[in-house]
Amino acid sequence: MAADVRVVFLGGLGEIGRNCAAIEVDGRIMLIDCGLMFPDDDMAGVDLVLPDFTWLRDNAHRVEGVVATHGHEDHIGAIGFLLEEMPLTIIGSPLTIGLARNRIEERRMLKQATFIEVNDNDRIKVGPFDLEFFPVTHSVPHGFATAFHTPQGVILHSGDFKLDMTPVDGRLTDLAGIGHLAKDDGIRLFLCDSTNAEEAGFSASETSIGQSIHDLFQSRNGRRIIVACFASHIHRVQQIADAAIANDRIVATLGRSMNKNVNLARQMGLLRIPDTHLRSIEDVGEIPPEKLCVISTGSQGEPMSALARMSSGDNRWLNIRENDCVILSSHPIPGNESSVSRVIDGLLRRGAEVVHSGIANVHATGHAKAEELKVLHSIVQPEWFVPVHGEFRHMTEHARLAARMGTLPERILICQDGDSVVLDDDGLHRGDSVPAEYVYVDGSVGDLDHSVLAERRTLGTEGFVSAVITLSINGQRATLVGLPEIVSRGWVDGDEGDQLRKEATEAVREAVESALSDGQRTRQQLERVARRTLGRFVNHRTRLRPMIVPVVLGAHEGAEDDQPEGRSRR
Repeated sequence: MAADVRVVFLGGLGEIGRNCAAIEVDGRIMLIDCGLMFPDDDMAGVDLVLPDFTWLRDNAHRVEGVVATHGHEDHIGAIGFLLEEMPLTIIGSPLTIGLARNRIEERRMLKQATFIEVNDNDRIKVGPFDLEFFPVTHSVPHGFATAFHTPQGVILHSGDFKLDMTPVDGRLTDLAGIGHLAKDDGIRLFLCDSTNAEEAGFSASETSIGQSIHDLFQSRNGRRIIVACFASHIHRVQQIADAAIANDRIVATLGRSMNKNVNLARQMGLLRIPDTHLRSIEDVGEIPPEKLCVISTGSQGEPMSALARMSSGDNRWLNIRENDCVILSSHPIPGNESSVSRVIDGLLRRGAEVVHSGIANVHATGHAKAEELKVLHSIVQPEWFVPVHGEFRHMTEHARLAARMGTLPERILICQDGDSVVLDDDGLHRGDSVPAEYVYVDGSVGDLDHSVLAERRTLGTEGFVSAVITLSINGQRATLVGLPEIVSRGWVDGDEGDQLRKEATEAVREAVESALSDGQRTRQQLERVARRTLGRFVNHRTRLRPMIVPVVLGAHEGAEDDQPEGRSRR
């Protein structure tokens, strides 16, 4: 009777990003990725969203490390944050390790990290974990599908992948190796990327984008060209650089992550740009516009990115001007559409031509579409299947697809963040849930409460109204000093606003004086009276619900269960 194996899902099931799962073998824990998510528009002021580390923190003594399937932020971007909680061994390809190391170094957590580099088809042991790595094509080089050889059979995790038959670097998804594993050992449990499960057909090859970019460069001779793409998309950067050099242009990179990744990829021999055609962004003023190609970050409209600053005229290195051509060689991640639209509008207002994936063939997805998923399912033929990585609708469609490809419906489980499954001699069963809330990062502040975001949304849409109340205390007697002061922002203005503030002042005055005469004198009691009175007035007169902020000065700090007047407190 073999020992049970447990899989815990900490993120990435029901959203795009924040990918993180854990496999438990013999009491030890190995993570599969530890990524972040970029905030939606309703997450006011939030910079990043992390997985919930509560369960990992409680089990830190059992955590062996993390398998980093590839170098995208939604898979490795939270490792540096987790290293603040515990030391980790990070396992991945040399490029993935390099990209992760850069992010970890930014958080000054390198001393907490140990790195193990693995190459295509390596098989290694780390503690009780027997790991095998199969190359897959994706939009960042050197991604892996990972096989966990466990007491309950093979668990195969696809990583993010596509079936690109003509990849830029010639490194194909190892369908033969995966097929050999499936035939000899069999796949007990399959965890597979669901991002494009709703998309029919096959994804376009990355090399098809190279020709489109080359054609754009040729047709825009005499104009300065700026191309924005993901900094980790080394193959895309290579094709942009190839098109620039073929059209006798100098390449300059813009954005911290772009500069770091290009330098890393060149050092590793993964990116070929001759020194003669690569210049610092500081030198662009010396290069004629028709001889320049700038490769920039910011294709997702990130507020502080190089491209966003260009669109607002706030980039220290580059000012957009008439006749510039800006190519967005990407597609908006779900949730980023409005940010990308704002950047495009800003660029157009400054006179640039903007070419994006909606009007030209300048981007190819890195995720398998439906027909590619069918191919992989036909090879893997798993006993059990759990779709991962995607919104709930993507995973639901992937489950339907798996059933069509022969996996029994009763052996397909759709899970969500916080779920766990247990693989034992009898099959796959749902296990106990673990905490898996969103953890918000605002600047250097982590783990913001949901109530903070609710308050920010209220402030941003309805404004606030404050009542400042000053009291005079004489022994056990408290009296109101002057009138309450009503201060508001984003609520009402003009003559009508002045009249409403006068009426609000009178309403709060009457309520506070009544409360004082009833013996209420603590700060908590009077703030409650002011909040209730002012909130009722504001909502009744304007049908708005701004944040109500009462401020009471000079009141007793005692608890709400103060003794009545005439009785001493001990």
